[in-house]
Amino acid sequence: MGSTRNWLAGALKIAFFALLVWPLVLIVIGLNVRNRKRLPDHGPAIVAANHNSHLDTLVLMSLFPLGAVTKVRPVAAADYFLKSKLLAFVSERLIGIIPFDRDAARTIRNGENADPFAEPVAALQRGEILVLFPEGTRGKPEELAAFKSGIARLAMRVPEAPVVPVFLHGLGKALPKGSWLPVPFFCDVLIGEPLPPAASRTELMTRLRTAFSSLASEGRFPEWD
Repeated sequence: MGSTRNWLAGALKIAFFALLVWPLVLIVIGLNVRNRKRLPDHGPAIVAANHNSHLDTLVLMSLFPLGAVTKVRPVAAADYFLKSKLLAFVSERLIGIIPFDRDAARTIRNGENADPFAEPVAALQRGEILVLFPEGTRGKPEELAAFKSGIARLAMRVPEAPVVPVFLHGLGKALPKGSWLPVPFFCDVLIGEPLPPAASRTELMTRLRTAFSSLASEGRFPEWD
């Protein structure tokens, strides 16, 4: 019964991406993807991207082969994406998010007994590919907000999982924060080299920020200078 349920869940997710997400990304939006071969072809791995739009997650997942999309899991805020039954169904069943308890993340910083990273760690140990946004939430279009340390905490617990930086440009204009209707706008995706192993969270965060700065310069986007 369990294997049948898992198969049906995987088939539903594949159908969602094949019939809705791919046409949206490829026809309505249009992407210029650089260095696609740098994307991990298996897990454990972490894809880290800047975050300006709800389209970011769908675009990142659409970069993977359709057969691999069931192994790609975005880590997303439980308080937002599970706040209604419909949104929870789309988020968990069609996109396959791993809900992240931001309140628990705050308590762990305050020294209380909580482990909000348990499920993401388990997913990496199962060989899945996680999608994370180091900024923690959507920012202003084409602006990079300060990074939060959660990604470093996770990466240090599963050091065999490479962190691959991905720079997204234009999606904040195609579907800005507060809007639910995408508009045609050609967007760029620049994929960086996997970061080398870091000895500390501080070192990893420094390397990640440097990688995003380099990718923005490589793309020659004037508004990021």
